[in-house]
Amino acid sequence: MFTKKLSFTPIKYPKARAMGITRFPYEEYDDNHNRSYWENSNGEWEKYEHNSNGYITYFEDSNGYWVKKEYDSNGIVIYFEDSNGYWVKKEYDSNGKRIYYENSDGKIIRN
Repeated sequence: MFTKKLSFTPIKYPKARAMGITRFPYEEYDDNHNRSYWENSNGEWEKYEHNSNGYITYFEDSNGYWVKKEYDSNGIVIYFEDSNGYWVKKEYDSNGKRIYYENSDGKIIRN
């Protein structure tokens, strides 16, 4: 369980300024019309990655904060990790009932 390593594609930021864009806020969208990038005139930015269902799997901002998420087939978050070192792992049965929970603070619940 949870052997998949989450990854993202690094891009030079702020992206719009690097491309010479002067009209803000600047936004980009992926092929499924999900916002993938946002930048304001102060050079603050946010980057988003989505799975095929449109759920955010990665978020990063210009302050260095990031979040990674993994979902099960029902759209429930089963893994969460952030740049502060906090993480949560969850497992659900076929009825959507949580049967396992573990976090970086050492809390473990088995139902």
